[in-house]
Amino acid sequence: MRTRLKEIDKNSLWRALSGVIGIAVNFLLSALTHKLGLPFYLDTAGTIVSAYLGGMFTGIMTAVATNILCSVFNPYSLYYTLISVLIAVCTSLYVRKHRFSKPYFIPIYILNISLLGGILGTLFQWALLGGPQFRDVAEISALIAGDRSGPFYFFASLLVITGLNLVDKGLTSGLALLVLHLIPKARKDGMMNSRWMQKPLTDEEIAGISRRAKTGRQSLQRRMTVMLAVTALTLALALSWISVMLSYETTKEEYKRSAMKAAEFTASLINPYMIENYLRDGRQAPGYEKIEDTMYKIRDSAPGVVYLYVVTVEDDGCRFLFDLEGDDGTEAFAPGEFSPFEVAFKEEVPKLKSGLEIEPIESNDKFGWLITAYYPVRNARGETVCYAGADASLSYVSEFVSQYLLRVLLIFSGFFILIMAYGLWISGYFVIYPAGSMAAAVESFVEGEDDQETLDNNVRMIRALDIHTGDEIETLYNAVCRMASDTAEQMRGIRHYAEATAQMQNGLIVTMADMVESRDSDTGAHVQKTAAYVRIILEGLRRKGYYASKITPKYMSDVENSAPLHDVGKINVPDAVLNKPGKLDEKEFEIMKTHTTAGREIIEKAISTVKGGSYLKEARNMAGYHHERWDGKGYPEGLHGEVIPLSARIMAVADVFDALTSPRVYKPAFPLEKALEIINEGSGSQFDPKVVEVFMDSLPEVKVILKKYNNV
Repeated sequence: MRTRLKEIDKNSLWRALSGVIGIAVNFLLSALTHKLGLPFYLDTAGTIVSAYLGGMFTGIMTAVATNILCSVFNPYSLYYTLISVLIAVCTSLYVRKHRFSKPYFIPIYILNISLLGGILGTLFQWALLGGPQFRDVAEISALIAGDRSGPFYFFASLLVITGLNLVDKGLTSGLALLVLHLIPKARKDGMMNSRWMQKPLTDEEIAGISRRAKTGRQSLQRRMTVMLAVTALTLALALSWISVMLSYETTKEEYKRSAMKAAEFTASLINPYMIENYLRDGRQAPGYEKIEDTMYKIRDSAPGVVYLYVVTVEDDGCRFLFDLEGDDGTEAFAPGEFSPFEVAFKEEVPKLKSGLEIEPIESNDKFGWLITAYYPVRNARGETVCYAGADASLSYVSEFVSQYLLRVLLIFSGFFILIMAYGLWISGYFVIYPAGSMAAAVESFVEGEDDQETLDNNVRMIRALDIHTGDEIETLYNAVCRMASDTAEQMRGIRHYAEATAQMQNGLIVTMADMVESRDSDTGAHVQKTAAYVRIILEGLRRKGYYASKITPKYMSDVENSAPLHDVGKINVPDAVLNKPGKLDEKEFEIMKTHTTAGREIIEKAISTVKGGSYLKEARNMAGYHHERWDGKGYPEGLHGEVIPLSARIMAVADVFDALTSPRVYKPAFPLEKALEIINEGSGSQFDPKVVEVFMDSLPEVKVILKKYNNV
């Protein structure tokens, strides 16, 4: 076993190393082509090798890491992540179908990934850049199409880019296949199989798991795939939307500040005592042209500002002192020319006429989608004589955000597939394949229960699965192995059920527990089952870290070994009450309740008599207090919460659950689902919530006990 684990670790290390080397090779080749100015990338050789040896997830991880690193010298590399990821997916699918073993599939593979890279690469370049990324490609495309416009130019660029991808992918695929050919077959097989958390499955076994999954209403694989897809897509869309909105708000805020600063700087240029001169003489006014030239410089240096002007405010509009021609050729208003206010400014007119400052105004009118900032020009007496205004175009923001959204979606598309691949890898190799393998093995085991040799062979087949996920699946697998082995041994007649009594620490516990159980007509195997449930709960509390200072190995051993004595006090209860085939009346119930105090007294006497019986202290606690309730409404003392000894709180759940799922003279056994519902309802009122939580988390182990003793 240790040798096998070392070999797995070695192969896993080689598989991880193949990804790292693949990233390095991709980066170096891509950097070389960039340095030489070649119109392709050569950045997929390592991705192909990683996808071949490590599977889809390793290949996708290599592709994403490569594109992130290559963005250092090629900023557009990140936007092509999706193409590299899809090449990794295509490669792993070819490996899964064993197509690389057939030489005639290799040219088809190269053609497939070339078309993939060529078509998507062309679409991405046109969406991002409005044409080919490389100048040489643009010139050749224009030569083929006759000009640089129209659909012919697009299709010419598609043809050229696809042709270059054919060269690119041909070289990288050839290099990758050469490397794979040089790796020894045993090493390749070990690396490819190292991703399995069990014995590697054949194609037929995988197909069998898929067929069995389809027999149900909805397979686990389909559920997990849908869940992962929805989660990853929601995450990608949410992050994309948040990123875009933050970018939009940031850019909009930047443009608003830019407009405010431009208006403020412009206002500082205006001589408040020259207003009449500017209106009357226009460009002939002294210093007018100098101010206008400075305003052009202010506008050109202010991000987003398209219009810059100075106006006086009148009742129904404004009169221009200064106005600049727009970058798009928009004609400027002449000095003294009047323009009515747009609707968006109507509410602010009283403030403007009063000479007050106003907040920037957003409008969408004949001048476009703008955000306008006004800054007052005041004379020495503080009177506002005019306003400097600056308009920043939000259409630029919208165009920027559209491009930003496209780029974010292109980047996130690759990461979306990476998240999906990781989720499917984890769910497939850690859950679906192990669970499916166990289901198939158990099904064969059940079908062969009549033949001992078949049973023994099936036990060996189950153990040969060698599931080592390191989590609950492995725990379940080990439980299945034990169950199969125990059942086979029972069928052979060699083993018998003596687990509960074998765990007793001395003959006193055996004798006392048997004395009680022999008088109770319907508590068959009650002490064994409750002891098993107590062990399961103790282990669950330890795993969760609950009551860590209390749950020590010695404590767990003491509680488990003394659990069978929890009902020892029933030895003092009359048979007529103990075995009454119906509901106890009030007086009888009071008598029944005395078994707790009687049990505590019996064990206290045993403690004082038996040396080395310290574990009996927990037996005393369980016997005396296992009918106390978390809310303080129990008996015999009405203790509540953590005042109740922990061992008694554990036994309370185990005792009630066994009573619910076992037949009694006055009731049949409850179905498992109903019993669990009652236990859940008692959490926080009758039972310690933490004890109920770990009990529910351990249902697979609980069901093993039920099956063992109750045949549930």
